[in-house]
Amino acid sequence: LTEPGRNSPFRERSIEENLDLFQRMRAGEFPDGARTLRAKIDMASGNINLRDPALYRIKHVEHQNTGNAWPIYPMYDFAHSLGDAVEGITHSLCTLEFEDHRPLYDWCVDKVDLVGHPDLLQPLLDKGLPREAAKPRQIEFSRLNINYTVMSKRKLTALVEEQLVDGWDDPRMYTLQGLRRRGYTPAAMRLFVDRVGISKQNSLIDFSVLEGCLREDLDAAAARRMAVIDPLKLVLTNLPEGHTETLQFSNHPKDESFGTREVPFARELWIEREDFAEVPPKGWKRLVPGGEIRLRGAGIARVDEVIKNAAGEIIELRCWLDPESRPGMIGSNRKVKGTIHWASAAHAVEAEIRLYDRLFSVEKPDDESEGKTYRDHLNPESKRSVRGYVEPSAAQAAPEQAFQFERTGYFVADRRDHSAATPVFNRSVTLRDTWAK
Repeated sequence: LTEPGRNSPFRERSIEENLDLFQRMRAGEFPDGARTLRAKIDMASGNINLRDPALYRIKHVEHQNTGNAWPIYPMYDFAHSLGDAVEGITHSLCTLEFEDHRPLYDWCVDKVDLVGHPDLLQPLLDKGLPREAAKPRQIEFSRLNINYTVMSKRKLTALVEEQLVDGWDDPRMYTLQGLRRRGYTPAAMRLFVDRVGISKQNSLIDFSVLEGCLREDLDAAAARRMAVIDPLKLVLTNLPEGHTETLQFSNHPKDESFGTREVPFARELWIEREDFAEVPPKGWKRLVPGGEIRLRGAGIARVDEVIKNAAGEIIELRCWLDPESRPGMIGSNRKVKGTIHWASAAHAVEAEIRLYDRLFSVEKPDDESEGKTYRDHLNPESKRSVRGYVEPSAAQAAPEQAFQFERTGYFVADRRDHSAATPVFNRSVTLRDTWAK
């Protein structure tokens, strides 16, 4: 602003006339927009917020709480500052766009001075206001911006109302309810806030920082379970039909206090389809025709036969289990290239596995420089639902109980849809940053 503003012709009205007009505004005498109460500050100020800003306007609209009792309503800056003072707020934390509003905030607090004039607040105290007034101080900090998402309440509301997501607690949403349903823990969120810190410098926080905080928390806090997301049957042909046994597994490899659990093992198992390659790429360390692999905690298996259906799709691996490699046997420490997890086909429980990813496919979905909006950047692969198998103890989880599904990622039992009879698990985060550049 390089020039002073022009004073309103009504700026020098008397106090008596102003009070009369305001009382008539309150009584509902005037239509919308006919009168406005303005602060008398400084029309020459370099801060436009101090150029006699509006404090009250007329709005004949039904309020959700007070009905039609009030035809006048305060403007934001007036309500913000005095609302904080009335509620005993000592420090009002705002984002940077409110920095230019702070002088008006302070002006309203100083001029009304509820601390120095407690009689002004007495009617509210008589009605049960639980605290005395304060003289609040406004402090600004940079807005938290995370890539691959939008944080605007308007845009989040549009996503919900247009049914582009499954409600406010959709695990892809960066609402507290959404993050909770995704499996984000209070400890992970506190760690994230601590690492990001508070500053006055606008910045874009990488999504991987948030994911890393959750991994760090769940690595220590989550028990381990075995689950197969994309199942392929593996049959151990040298075990008798109907063979079953119980193996002991540690619940946490780094913390003995988690104890152990029993895991059923049988002749027929489910393994991950991606753990077998008929034509392996260079450096492959999992199953191949004629190759060996260690079945986690059970022994070493060799692929003898690959069974396909009429369409040429692999439907079963027929394998030999080395009896000398079983737990406790002399050959159990024999070296092989890799170890894979599994689930007993006879005992595993079918489960819905929801694989969540980033809601947007670009780093800055708010960027409209190319004529596109955030709606154009929705990631079609942000949610996939598959049918997999989990070991029985995982199916018995309570809603919101988190696990590391070994070699797969961290998952949480859905707080709404999960039950022991129909397990539903949401992927909270992969074991590694799959979006790393």
